[in-house]
Amino acid sequence: MSVAPPIDRSVVEQIVREIVWKHLGGPDGKPELVVSISARHVHLSDEDVQTLFGAGHTLTPAKDLYQEGFYAAEETVMLVGPRKRMLPSVRVLGPTRSASQVELAFTDGISLGIDLPVRPSGKIEGTPGCVLVGPKGVVELSRGVIRAERHVHMSPADAEYYGVKSGDRMSLRVQSACPIVFDDLLVRAAEGIKLEVHLDTDEGNAAGIDHAGQVELFKP
Repeated sequence: MSVAPPIDRSVVEQIVREIVWKHLGGPDGKPELVVSISARHVHLSDEDVQTLFGAGHTLTPAKDLYQEGFYAAEETVMLVGPRKRMLPSVRVLGPTRSASQVELAFTDGISLGIDLPVRPSGKIEGTPGCVLVGPKGVVELSRGVIRAERHVHMSPADAEYYGVKSGDRMSLRVQSACPIVFDDLLVRAAEGIKLEVHLDTDEGNAAGIDHAGQVELFKP
């Protein structure tokens, strides 16, 4: 029986530096809050998985993410921008989706020569494309490259606690050596979801989130 080669820990940590800050719920019933930093990654359709990694291939989970059922896969792809600049090993996240999508930070877009629109995940109409290169093939995306809009996932119970609903906007206050308030976090509420804020690497680094002393999610 073949054994998959071990995945480089530093590469996994680059995908989602998960649970960088956790606020435990107290006796007042305040929900447990997790702030995660999402590094550059790719979501693939089943068809594009087959093209990039070979017929019959399915994604191989390497590390579970904070939300149940989501994972960092062992697979990576090379991402090529319009100026022939590239990122050699961009992690694929699973499970697969109906349409492929690439999520990058602002500085990634500068490096690749892509003017990244800020969009909620899945809203890819009118967005730029790129070329994905895998070990077995190449996929040319005509659209789907975005800078993911900062957002907060939550359950209906969390939404009730904060007095919000899907589509509303919230703010995140970070107390650190570089204190900052992130406004306009998109609320995404659904059953079976844990309370989690997603920022990209540029936002997390700007706030010094890894060494934050306190974070607070609130409705402005």
